[in-house]
Amino acid sequence: MKIKNALLSTAAATASLFAIGATAQAATVTVKAGDTVSAIAADHNTTIDAIQQANHLKDVNLILVGQQLEVNGDSTTTTSTQTTQQTTTTQSSAQTSQTQAQPSQASQTQSSQTQTSKPAAQTTQTSSSTSNYSNNGSDNAAKAWIAGKESGGSYSARNGQYIGKYQLSASYLNGDYSAANQERVANSYVASRYGSWSNAKSHWLANGWY
Repeated sequence: MKIKNALLSTAAATASLFAIGATAQAATVTVKAGDTVSAIAADHNTTIDAIQQANHLKDVNLILVGQQLEVNGDSTTTTSTQTTQQTTTTQSSAQTSQTQAQPSQASQTQSSQTQTSKPAAQTTQTSSSTSNYSNNGSDNAAKAWIAGKESGGSYSARNGQYIGKYQLSASYLNGDYSAANQERVANSYVASRYGSWSNAKSHWLANGWY
């Protein structure tokens, strides 16, 4: 019994050590007007690929003013799998020592250890991300109102670096000035910055821009 208790105590202590999560703090950058992923990567001594992977960017050429980007960082990880493996291995060692010390109880010990070391089933739930953009009648009206104020509803309107129906920065459109791309980028920009076209309209009324 003393051998078994000592080994199980060692297992508990080892499991506690391995359960500690390794956390690295990532630097966070707020995107400003005129920023690009390549410029941010150069400023923080990292690569475009590293920033794209850290922030799950589908298009490295599409970042929005006010967007938060992580650079030179890793997300928090917890070595729960390693803890489970270490605990199971230590329990197996305790089982072997107990079996050798008390041969007459080998069958009962093995059955007990097998039942207690069997991990419980876990269910992983994946949450799907949803867009804040609402496509209801009020938002459609607000969207049309903003387009009228910005360009008179013309996809070909130009004002310096601002392009098209919603007067988006040329850097947002990435050289694709088609109507479909203007609509896609405008919806993405408004959803990210304001949550809805109605909120964007309220901001426009208060500030003269959105």
